[in-house]
Amino acid sequence: MVRVVLSRMCRATINSRNGLAFAFRSEQAFREELIALLLAIPLAWLIGVTPARRLELVMVVLLLMVVELLNTAIEKLADRLTTDHDPQIGRVKDMGSAAVAVMLLIAGIFWLFAIAERIGLI
Repeated sequence: MVRVVLSRMCRATINSRNGLAFAFRSEQAFREELIALLLAIPLAWLIGVTPARRLELVMVVLLLMVVELLNTAIEKLADRLTTDHDPQIGRVKDMGSAAVAVMLLIAGIFWLFAIAERIGLI
């Protein structure tokens, strides 16, 4: 039983690594968000006034990356279904893009709030 669970966990880890590697190679937005994460880690220590706030600042960037990965998966699947212009598939892809835009807005609000907190505005 333990061997089966460990084997499954190993395969899942490999699949996740492969997905991250593919996203890194094929998606400029994902690479940009990875840079944002690398910047967010030290900046969170400078801006966040509490350990919880620092963690929130890093986690909101990670959540942005999750939404980007899901959007990329939707787009790749849609492109695989048909190369013809399909209005419905276009709307689905637009909704995925909108999800990324909303997540960017949320992340920006978190960071602006933390900056305002740091400089004493709130």
